[in-house]
Amino acid sequence: MLKKFFWIVAVVGCYLAWPALLFAGRMEVDSNFDGKIDQWHHVSASGKVLKVEYDLNFNGKVDQVQFFKSEKQLERIEFDTDHNGTFDQVQYYSGKNKVDRIEKDSNNDSKVDWKEFFNSAGKLIRGEIDDNHDGKTNIWKFYNDQGVLQKGEYDIDHNGQVDRWDLFHRDTLTEAAFDTNGDRKPDQWQYFNAAEKLERVAYDTNHDGKADYWEYLDKKGKAIRIEKDRNFDGKPDITQKP
Repeated sequence: MLKKFFWIVAVVGCYLAWPALLFAGRMEVDSNFDGKIDQWHHVSASGKVLKVEYDLNFNGKVDQVQFFKSEKQLERIEFDTDHNGTFDQVQYYSGKNKVDRIEKDSNNDSKVDWKEFFNSAGKLIRGEIDDNHDGKTNIWKFYNDQGVLQKGEYDIDHNGQVDRWDLFHRDTLTEAAFDTNGDRKPDQWQYFNAAEKLERVAYDTNHDGKADYWEYLDKKGKAIRIEKDRNFDGKPDITQKP
């Protein structure tokens, strides 16, 4: 039985520089000197740190586990974010300890329903969400190289095909397009101002790929003007008030 060691580890990752003087087994740590163990360091016979377990909120239960590929390289970190005894988030790492991917179980059903992917600079580039927990992704979010949201795609009715497309400018929604008849082409477009208030809606009533009916809205979302393209040449030929 290994004896208990009491030692403060100031920050995550500081143990990466430990010399290979440790012995195989487990080292237990009381980092806040309250008389209770809150860290468990698992070490190989060669002194390699295999994993480290943490009780971050000091309730007697492990809520974070770090796994290592090598002495200085993380493989993944598992989290119990709500401290209910179930691990619900995993961060995967690539070279230089950069986060490569995050997977989350948002409803504690032991199934991943949220994924985030990162570029080599550690910036978020894509998100995938299963919002009804059926095991299938139905929301996709795409970001630029700086991690700023650019567009989103949605399978609203969960039938396996995208039926809404959003465009963003600096994380602000500017336009949303909808496929209302299931032909995989947008036939309704919504346009938003800088405050994400709906200002205008366009419709493709004959499904030829072009808008032929427009509604202009006031600040309360009420239609104040309607335009129609009756001959479907792409230009409004009648304007009226509702």
